[in-house]
Amino acid sequence: MITRLKINGFKNLNDVDIRFGPFTCIAGTNAVGKSNLFDAIRFLSDLAASKELVLAARSVRSEGQRSSDIRDIFYKSGEVYADRMSFEVEMIIPREAFDDLGQKAVASITTVRYHLILRYKKDEDSFLEIEREELALITQTDAQRDLYFDAKQKWEKSVITGRRTTKFISTVVQNKEEIVRLHQDQTKGNTTNRILAKLPRTVLSTVTAEYPTACVVRHEMRSWAMLQLEPSALRRSDDFERRKTAKLDADGAHIPATLYRLQNENPEMDIYQQLANRLSELVEDVREINIDKDEKRELLTLMVGYKDGSFFPAHSLSDGTLRFLGLTVLELDANSGGLICLEEPENGIHPKKINAILKLLQDIATDPTIPVDNENPLRQVILNTHSPLVVQQIPEDSLLLAEPWEGMNEDKKKRIKTIHFVPLPNTWRTKIPGEKTATVSMGDLLVYLGMPWHIESNSPPSESSSSSKKRVIDRSDVSQLKLWSSD
Repeated sequence: MITRLKINGFKNLNDVDIRFGPFTCIAGTNAVGKSNLFDAIRFLSDLAASKELVLAARSVRSEGQRSSDIRDIFYKSGEVYADRMSFEVEMIIPREAFDDLGQKAVASITTVRYHLILRYKKDEDSFLEIEREELALITQTDAQRDLYFDAKQKWEKSVITGRRTTKFISTVVQNKEEIVRLHQDQTKGNTTNRILAKLPRTVLSTVTAEYPTACVVRHEMRSWAMLQLEPSALRRSDDFERRKTAKLDADGAHIPATLYRLQNENPEMDIYQQLANRLSELVEDVREINIDKDEKRELLTLMVGYKDGSFFPAHSLSDGTLRFLGLTVLELDANSGGLICLEEPENGIHPKKINAILKLLQDIATDPTIPVDNENPLRQVILNTHSPLVVQQIPEDSLLLAEPWEGMNEDKKKRIKTIHFVPLPNTWRTKIPGEKTATVSMGDLLVYLGMPWHIESNSPPSESSSSSKKRVIDRSDVSQLKLWSSD
C-alpha cells in the first residue's frame, strides 16, 4: 500500500508529491495527464519485476509518439528534456511473501521508503542508468505519525510492525565508483556490492528470500495491478488445469477458474451466492451464479441465472455486467492484495448504477477502522476518471483533482509546467501539520461537475453508497454553489 509518492522528471510529472489513503479517486479532464500517474506506478512495478531498465521504459505508454524513444518518458520543458527522473515511494508492506523459488520471506519491518533515480545516458551500451537506489526503513513512530487519513489504532497496529536501524539497499561512492549495497536483514550478515554503471536493472529486482524485507518489498511492487478489464477476456471460459492456482488477470481473464478455486478453498462459504447477491445490486433480476463444468471439453464457464429461470453464459452478458463481475471476484479473493489501479470505472455502467460500482470499489480497499486479516486484506484502490457523476458520489476526502500547473520548481531556479493533484478544502490532506496544501477552487469544481445537476445535493445517500462517509455532492459549500448557479 502506497502512503506517499514523489515523482520528478517523469513525462509531465514534476515536483509531484501525493499522499494516498486506502481509496483514492483522481479526477480530471481528458488529456490533462492524470493517466501518467498510473504509468509511473506501472513503470516502478515493471522495474521490480526484473524488467531491464530500457525494456521497462519502452513499455510506458507513449501518447502517440514513438514508443522506442526513451527520451519520451522524461519530463520536457519546451524543447529541452530533463536528464534525470526520480521516484520516492513510502509504503506499508505485508509481513511476509514468497520469492520466485517458493521460499518464504518475513520482513523485519513493514514500513519502508524506496528511492530510485535514473539518468539518461546515450552510449553504445545503454540509454538509462541508475544514479541512486535506496530502500530504507520508516520507524513505527514516524509511520503512525504520517498516517493522516482516518485510520484507527487497531488497524495501524495490525499493519505497522517490526524494527530496523539501518538501510536495506544503499548507494555509496567507493574508490571513485558508485556502488549499490544490498544489506542483509541481520546486522552481521554479508553485504553484496554492485557497480551502478554496470546494472541493467534495479538491485531490488534481483533479491530473494535471503534478503527478507527487500524480497517482500519487491513482491509488493510486482503485485501492483493496472486493471484493464477487457470484455473478450471476461467472457472467456477456462481450462480445468487452472482450477487450483487461478487468479484474476489484469484484463479480467480467468473468472470461472478463480471462482471455482475460491469455492473449493472456502467450502463453508457460498461464494457463488455472494457473487450473485453483489451482482443483483447492478442487475436486479439476477438470482444465482454457478460454474458449468464441461467434462468432455474440460472447460469451466460462468453461468448467470435470472428470476425467470433462464441461464446465460458469460459470453452473453453486457460489458458493464462483466466488469462488475470481475471486480466482485477481486473483492472475494483475499489473496489479491496490494495496489489496484483502475481507469474510468464508469465505462459500460448505467449512470443510475454508478453508486453500486463505487461502493464495490471502496469495499475492495482495506477498511482502516478494523484490523487487517483475511476478511479485511491490505488492499488499496486508486481510480482515475473524467466523469462528473463519479466525482459527485465518491467520499469527499478521497478526491484529488488533476490540474495543469505552471510555476517555479522547488529550488526556484526555473519555471516549469506540470500537473498538480489537489484535494477539496477541509479534507485530511489539507490538515497535515507543517504543510501548505493547495486545494480545489470551488468555482473550478462547479465547472468540472457541470450543469444540470443529476443528483440533488440535499438528498440522502442512496442505500448503495457508504452512509459513514460524506460525498462530494453532500458538502455544504458544493450545495451553496449549486444554489448560486441556479439563480
